[in-house]
Amino acid sequence: MARQEGRNCDQLRPISFHRNYARNSEGSVLVEIGNTRVICTASAVSGVPRWMRDSGKGWMTAEYAMLPGSVAGRKRRETTHKDGRSVEIQRLIGRALRAAVDLEGFPGTTLHVDCDVLQADGGTRCASITGAMVAIHDAFQAMANAEKISHWPLRDWIAAVSVGVVNGEILLDLDYEEDFAAQVDMNIVATSKGQLIEVQGAAEGSPFNREIFDQLLDLGLAGCAQIGEMQQKAVLDVQAAQS
Repeated sequence: MARQEGRNCDQLRPISFHRNYARNSEGSVLVEIGNTRVICTASAVSGVPRWMRDSGKGWMTAEYAMLPGSVAGRKRRETTHKDGRSVEIQRLIGRALRAAVDLEGFPGTTLHVDCDVLQADGGTRCASITGAMVAIHDAFQAMANAEKISHWPLRDWIAAVSVGVVNGEILLDLDYEEDFAAQVDMNIVATSKGQLIEVQGAAEGSPFNREIFDQLLDLGLAGCAQIGEMQQKAVLDVQAAQS
């Protein structure tokens, strides 16, 4: 199939990170992946859940929402009750980010990560994880500058990307139309060292075999590695400009 903007099957959509987007949070990023846009904020709040008191650790939790104008028509605002999809995605974001950090590095503090989708064109959960990773890096830097961490908590960089089979072709980083037409749809979350955190995949029709699974996994890991390089470059470019 012909992909938008003439992308190759193994090519990511254009990615950009706009850091310090919301200056009232310790870390914030507007991440753009193709036409998907998500604002990710990381806010440090004193205190941890009751079950973590006296543990000598901090905590990290995430929330996710699609804002009313993020899709055609109007997405109903989630106020008193989140839909099941949002709950599942925010749990995924929290699990993924906690795999990247040492909770003992910020004892007695909870880092609240909020991911709000401004515009959706496929891959919002992957964009949320990818952008939030940069936001928590910046939050840790702000906390370090304020002497609010015991040691650098970031263990590794985390990225996420979608892969799928569309019209018999294996594709990386699906947009909405590709995701809608996919015979197989999968999300890969991995570290910059190529270690897996989560794999979510399903056949939308006929079952698929192990060979297809392995090809999708390899393509997803390669995509995560590329995104990890972009995340770190976004941080290093700003640090170089400030020095």
